[in-house]
Amino acid sequence: MMEKTRILLAGDSAVSVQFGDAIDPEIYARVRALYESLKGEKIPGVTELIPTFRSLMVQYDPRQLGYEQLKGQLEARLEKLGRAQQPPKKVITIPVCFGGSWGEDLEEVARYHDTTPERIVELFCSSEFLIYMLGFTPGYPYIGGVPRELVTPRLDSPRLKVPAGTVGIGGEQLGIYPIESPGGFRLVGNTPVRLYDPENRQTPVLLEAGEYIRFTSIGPEEYEQIRRQVEEGSYRCQIREG
Repeated sequence: MMEKTRILLAGDSAVSVQFGDAIDPEIYARVRALYESLKGEKIPGVTELIPTFRSLMVQYDPRQLGYEQLKGQLEARLEKLGRAQQPPKKVITIPVCFGGSWGEDLEEVARYHDTTPERIVELFCSSEFLIYMLGFTPGYPYIGGVPRELVTPRLDSPRLKVPAGTVGIGGEQLGIYPIESPGGFRLVGNTPVRLYDPENRQTPVLLEAGEYIRFTSIGPEEYEQIRRQVEEGSYRCQIREG
């Protein structure tokens, strides 16, 4: 049964449209549908849209748009969501070198699940994972849809430094660290692709909420080849739409 959608105040210039209380693809589909509706047919006075796992933050300028007026327009959009068209599915392939110095926790994750590192890599590379939202650091993807065989507790004490490009598991989520930062995920690999590159890309952040990631396993030599191409600005991730 679909939970009732709630529109809640979030300060004096934002509302949160909440669709549920769980990380769930059906709930997120409604978040995304409202996001696409508001992005495609803009409400004057709305300044920013921020999708999350289960809600959409709508920021607005109170000088142009009153709360009651915004609430009424959002309720009208919500009534039409059942007829809203979802955008084409977009899948981005991210190459990853797993294990060793690239992913120091891979063997520990395998032991936790009483399996082999090869099986963990296979599970990573056999699914398309949904990016629910971005946050934490610029371009950091919160990735869901993790199979039970990969669900692994976070570290008890986060590391102070996790290298840029590191791929990790934390509970029911996957993540890729765009820049060096603290982090509590179990580290399983590293990608030479830059998720955040303000110096060399017109759009600094590579990924967007609502897209899907497919991981592909590469060896050290291919990792270095792609890393050089990234530095030269010639590397392009494989993208499939539809």
